[in-house]
Amino acid sequence: MSEVVSKSQFKPRALEYFRKVEDQGRELIITDHNQPVIKIIPYQKEPHQVLRELRNSVRRYEQPLDPVAENDWEALQ
Repeated sequence: MSEVVSKSQFKPRALEYFRKVEDQGRELIITDHNQPVIKIIPYQKEPHQVLRELRNSVRRYEQPLDPVAENDWEALQ
């Protein structure tokens, strides 16, 4: 779960928040006028690990622009 703080809360305690992100491994979202503007996440030594997990999970469609008949929809069967 992410922690959310405003810019005004973050500014005087930035080093404390950085250490928290580093030690706990949780992300920090900084807001400006209650709108999220920045996300601070822990550094990962192998950022490509996420991509490896997604490998071979995407289907390939040979002709994606061809119309689909009603009987071809898996959800309708």
